[in-house]
Amino acid sequence: MLKEEQLSYVIHGCVYEVFKHLGCGFLGKVYENALLEELKEQGLSARIQVPIEVYYKKEVVGEYVADIVVEDSVILELKAKQ
Repeated sequence: MLKEEQLSYVIHGCVYEVFKHLGCGFLGKVYENALLEELKEQGLSARIQVPIEVYYKKEVVGEYVADIVVEDSVILELKAKQ
């Protein structure tokens, strides 16, 4: 497993690669799918639409769905501007 700094560097490179090829103007799901492919191409484990329980004082108070979780340690929340 990569250290956090190295992992962030690789993820930033993947985001840049997707933007370089797709540019802007697509819906978020297109970028999500492309980024997932790029992360996997770089040898990283990544999952999309991952449900995560939210706790408040040891009690579950809701559920958050992360756009992408990389290496079970980094949560990516994607935003697309049209």
